[in-house]
Amino acid sequence: MLEEQKDYTVRTDLAYEAKEMYVEEEQTPTEIRGVESKQYKLHGIQVNHIEINEEGEQTLQKKRGSYITIFADGVKNQDTEQQSNAIKVLSEKLQLLLRENNVAPKSKGLIVGLGNWNVTPDALGPITVGKVLVTNHLFELEYETVAGGYRPVAALSPGVMGVTGMETSDIILSVIDGFEPEFVIVVDALASRSIERINETIQLTDTGIHPGSGVGNKRKEVSKETLGVPVIAIGVPTVVDAVTIATDAFDYLLKHIGREWSEKDLPRNSLLPKEMAIKHDNLTELDIPDEQERVAFLGLVGQLSEEEKRSLLAEVLTPMGKNLIVTPKEIDSFMNDMAYVIASGINEALHESVRDSGEGHYTR
Repeated sequence: MLEEQKDYTVRTDLAYEAKEMYVEEEQTPTEIRGVESKQYKLHGIQVNHIEINEEGEQTLQKKRGSYITIFADGVKNQDTEQQSNAIKVLSEKLQLLLRENNVAPKSKGLIVGLGNWNVTPDALGPITVGKVLVTNHLFELEYETVAGGYRPVAALSPGVMGVTGMETSDIILSVIDGFEPEFVIVVDALASRSIERINETIQLTDTGIHPGSGVGNKRKEVSKETLGVPVIAIGVPTVVDAVTIATDAFDYLLKHIGREWSEKDLPRNSLLPKEMAIKHDNLTELDIPDEQERVAFLGLVGQLSEEEKRSLLAEVLTPMGKNLIVTPKEIDSFMNDMAYVIASGINEALHESVRDSGEGHYTR
């Protein structure tokens, strides 16, 4: 088991989760040398901003740069007001990263939708590109008719290597050689280590992206180093592996038991019929029972840390080929809604006139 534990790697593309994992595994304070993290709310949306320098790069195994995580649970809950707020936050944070990377307001941009449009959980990039406002052809063919407040923007969906037979980064680079954009924005689906963050977490970073890395299928990096221009990556986790689901299920089970035990003596539970019992839809870490109670219910498994549980489950599932990559059954609706949010945020960030008029909010 110990040997398998060393080989198993948690699947996640999120810097926020990488920081969480380091804190849990090393049992260190939340302050990590070389990593600056701040949490705040903007337009009612929870945001986490992580800055990683050279020292932090070695610690978290994440490239140095800025990582902004937007917790847009309104997308999954189909809350239109919260979706509008998420669009505002995404637009403002994208503008921030463009400024920090010295991208001029009127510079020419290329939007790239990574992923396979034939596989729904991997189709976020292509769907988003279909909703982005492209204007470059107008600047080239009818420049005098273009209103103020817009910039030249083109879009591309290069597909995946399994379909095209070519590295995605090579396709993008060949387009850049001819089109000569001054910045690139890539949109891609990611992997998460938590089922809670699927289809409700948006990560922006100026470090680029490794297509397919979250599911163990690494391709050439798409970044400023490989393309020669600033690259802003926007990603949303759409899949988790079976080990993650099973581990989270253990935690939810323990939290549910802890809540039941803490509430069993309350009058409301003794008076209500079983079918009207209070639903536990807001379980937290505070609901986890103490070690003695965990052992009483789950035996030795109740003593394991999260890392040990993941390693044990990986040891069982991986050799049998059962560590499947899983996505929610509502993925079609989630992809369309999330693509709408991301495309609208990009449109507002890149075009001043769109920000002023709200025309970047396309219908689904």
